Formats: sequence, C-alpha cells, structure tokens
Amino acid sequence: MTIKFSTNEIRYIALFESMTGAMVKDCIVDDEVGKLTFLVKKGDMGLAIGKRGSTVTKVQKTVDKGVEVIEHSEDPVEFISNLMAPAKIRSIRILQKENGEKIATIETDPRNKRTAIGKGGKNIERARLLAKRQHNINNIVIK
Repeated sequence: MTIKFSTNEIRYIALFESMTGAMVKDCIVDDEVGKLTFLVKKGDMGLAIGKRGSTVTKVQKTVDKGVEVIEHSEDPVEFISNLMAPAKIRSIRILQKENGEKIATIETDPRNKRTAIGKGGKNIERARLLAKRQHNINNIVIK
C-alpha cells in the first residue's frame, strides 16, 4: 500500500529529517490536538530523540506542536508494541480472517488500558491508521 502524503506532511517530514538525521517512514499531522507523529526507520530512534530528548524538543519548538516519535518494525507484533508504548502489553495476536482481513488483538493490564486507548480514543485510532498503512492490519482490538 502506497501512502500519499499531503504537501503539509511532506514539509514536516523534510524538516524532521533535516533536523534529526532520522529517516521518516510515515507521518500523521493531527491539527485537532496540535500533534505530529513520526514513524522512523528501525534503529533511528536515538537520532530522532537525541541526548536527553534535545533533538525532539528542538523540533517541537520549531513546529510549535507536540511531536511523537515511534520506531518502525518489519515485524507486525513488534510494530504494534511500539505503537502502544508506553502502555504495558501482555500479548499481541494477529489473526487473518478467511476474507484476508487482518485483526490484531492486544491484551493489556487493566491499569494500562486507558493509556493504550488514549484520551477520546486518540492513541488507538492513530495505532489503527499506522498499522493499516504499514502492515495492512485492518483493526486493532484491546482486551
């Protein structure tokens, strides 16, 4: 699945990459909450965040928005685990239905459920969008 970025997203990706040196694989601009989510190449997390968060803080000041960085993984289970951080996950199962639809079921500690879902379902919605775009996973269910 190819992702079509808006001019706005392309601008943010270029800025982020030039400021951090990290390679961006995906980007979500959430103007509603004033937040940018960058999905960086596996291994580029340190570059993106910088010493004690200095790099990501610099980016936040420049764009005047909250910035979230998530590490990509070719392994869908590891990828979903990265998406759900900092929520503690007990298990992740990915099932493929007969119609080819993929569904990830996440089992989490009851105390971590709110963190995983996020305020107004923001975290889970973002996770679903990225899982669909990166691993063609149709839905994420939290138990």
